[in-house]
Amino acid sequence: MNPLLPRLRRWKRRLQSLAGYLHLDPNANRVIRRTDFSHCPRPVLLLYGFFSTRRVFSVLEHRLRRDGYSVWSIHLGGALDRYNTYGIDTLAHKVREKVERMYARHPHMGPLSIIGHSKGGLIGLYYVKRLGGDQRVRNLVTLGTPHRGSRLAYLGCATLGWFSRSMWQLTPVSPFLERLRTGAFPRHVRLASLYSRADGVTLWTSARLDAEGQPNVSSHELPPMGHGELLTRRDAYQVIRRELEAGYGAAEPGPRAVPLPSSAS
Repeated sequence: MNPLLPRLRRWKRRLQSLAGYLHLDPNANRVIRRTDFSHCPRPVLLLYGFFSTRRVFSVLEHRLRRDGYSVWSIHLGGALDRYNTYGIDTLAHKVREKVERMYARHPHMGPLSIIGHSKGGLIGLYYVKRLGGDQRVRNLVTLGTPHRGSRLAYLGCATLGWFSRSMWQLTPVSPFLERLRTGAFPRHVRLASLYSRADGVTLWTSARLDAEGQPNVSSHELPPMGHGELLTRRDAYQVIRRELEAGYGAAEPGPRAVPLPSSAS
């Protein structure tokens, strides 16, 4: 048997999983606003991944609302103003600006939780760790997030890298990700990474966090499920909800009124 066949099959499975995850509906970022921000004790911000849209959160959003969370999302823009192709740091700045406007308009909003899928988890991580987001955020949950990069990003660099800086940021040898991993995660914010070994887009070895010496950082292996199923499977949601509840049971984050830094390191 040709020794290259097993490797080719693995890449075929990953590409099929990626194709099933991509949302190319041009209207998929048009969402109906259902959150009453005047009464928002447990807000949850949802951040979607590369070449995706807010529509991927429809099942997760329904479950969170049913369980008493105030859910909202941000249109992250990108290619054709819809497919989240901008740089991770650029989008993290956009998240910070949007969050600050929300708290300025609704100062009685409770402390924030963030759920980030795939690249969305890195956007949330950069915001919390580098842009003062720890002053707003109670907990950050990442789903299938390539904390150590994705091999599929090499394919993205060859095809989309000419207009998508985030493709270069997402490679396993990315200096950006190496810098982002440098330094401890804020100790008053919970960080949980959920992953599956059956995820054909983000390898579990990339999604698993090094939590040594950081009791507020954890990784959770889920049963076999695909990249998109992390947002829809009930057993994944049970872990997401448990992490959110644990965050609200923890100590209050730092005061929310402190000035935020104007630039990232």
